[in-house]
Amino acid sequence: MADTPIRFDDGAGYERYMGQWSQLAGEVFLDWLAPPSGLRWLDIGCGNGAFTSMLAERTAPAALQGIDPSAEQLAFAGTRAGLSGARFCQGDAMALPFPAAAFDAAVMPLVIFFVPEPARGVAEMARVVRPGGMVSAYAWDMPGGGFPYHALQSEMRAMGSSLAKPPSPDASRIEVLHALWTAAALEAVETCAITVERSFASFDDYWATVQLGPSVAPLLSAMAAEEVALLQARMRARLPADAAGRILCSARAHAVRGRVPAVGVSP
Repeated sequence: MADTPIRFDDGAGYERYMGQWSQLAGEVFLDWLAPPSGLRWLDIGCGNGAFTSMLAERTAPAALQGIDPSAEQLAFAGTRAGLSGARFCQGDAMALPFPAAAFDAAVMPLVIFFVPEPARGVAEMARVVRPGGMVSAYAWDMPGGGFPYHALQSEMRAMGSSLAKPPSPDASRIEVLHALWTAAALEAVETCAITVERSFASFDDYWATVQLGPSVAPLLSAMAAEEVALLQARMRARLPADAAGRILCSARAHAVRGRVPAVGVSP
């Protein structure tokens, strides 16, 4: 039986569950990318605009376009301060509704493992970026345990839960990202690993946050009270609080960048 698709349709819930993680990794990613200002950007799988807002704040873009399959997420993105000049539309990462060479840079933040055919998604990014333009992405290291809530998912699976998985988790491997960018005929392909840490005010704060996750929320709500209590006990042991009662969690992402070949340049 195929896994039920993981859908993010609650913009506010996503902000607490994943948006903050996205921005933590996004800060490091943009430091590494070091893009110039004044570019025409395309944010693919922009969701609720968590990373889009960072592009607006940090890169002074000439134009900023976001695309995502969720109307609810896009509606939330449209309410963000600082994104009044951005444009948003619904669409598919494997069939971008834009002409060739329409952008100077395209980015896919925390999305590539959700794309059923990652190679098509990368080819589409390369298609809509001008010659010499930049194509980039960052993604949680799903196979390597880098997902921010890997510990919770691991404990739930140990207790017999069957969690939905994204369609292309292996696409987040650093060597696979490099191969995807190279196969799309992108040049100067580089990769890097990103590690970030997030602090939750208390275990209750952490627990309330994880219940917003679309892959775990239905399973948690269906658990008997004693099962939930056991899971919480296992998580408290796995993520002990510090002296101030805070829960510290880390996550690891892989990033990749490359350039669309320039035309008319002799080797």
